[in-house]
Amino acid sequence: MDNSGKEKEAIQLMAEADKKVKSSGSFLGGMFGGNHKVEEACEMYARAANMFKMAKNWSGRFTIAAKHHITIAEVYESELVDIEKAIAHYEQAADYYKGEESNSSANKCLLKVAAYSAQLEQYQKAIEIYEQVGTNTMDNPLLKYSAKEYFFKASLCHFIVDELNAKLAVEKYEEMFPAFSDSRECKLLKKLLEAHEEQNSEAFTEAVKEFDSISRLDQWLTTMLLRIKKTIQGDGGDLK
Repeated sequence: MDNSGKEKEAIQLMAEADKKVKSSGSFLGGMFGGNHKVEEACEMYARAANMFKMAKNWSGRFTIAAKHHITIAEVYESELVDIEKAIAHYEQAADYYKGEESNSSANKCLLKVAAYSAQLEQYQKAIEIYEQVGTNTMDNPLLKYSAKEYFFKASLCHFIVDELNAKLAVEKYEEMFPAFSDSRECKLLKKLLEAHEEQNSEAFTEAVKEFDSISRLDQWLTTMLLRIKKTIQGDGGDLK
């Protein structure tokens, strides 16, 4: 099939996908009523995007497919319906954004994947993503401020698995990104590592409270810190 044929087939696929989305009534109604039209539509958008790529005419097409994957991911993550499926759709969206070289949009999807992976105790997967996004942003004048957050989150994931891993990770991130050393996040990690090494839950809690008084902890960070604190012998498992 020549390029024009591929492009024609891709346009037809996208038209069929649009029909499926409209006929499903609503995303929520479609998904929870046992209707898989939205899923089928998303697959069609993906196939169409690949055809446009083969036809050397993929500008903007991957973005369309990516946005539909995000919509489905958001349905799955609402009320934590099916986080595994949400992760899969965010990963697919990230791939399509990369196809358009929309790295910022791809990173947003990947960070969702990392956060949910960590919640599901898939720490290595989360670490790899946080490190990747941190490395990609640390040399960008507009984005480097965010790099410390990603290295912080990667360190926490390491910490849950193994204290020594966390120590080595912090050292690596400081070497890679010297600005990380002066960050409040890095200073907190060092205090937590020291408290954990001494099995001192009170010192751990105080360090967290001090950090929280200036930079409020969100639910994800609170969950990860609690998981670490529970590994201290005799700990009650709260951050109060």
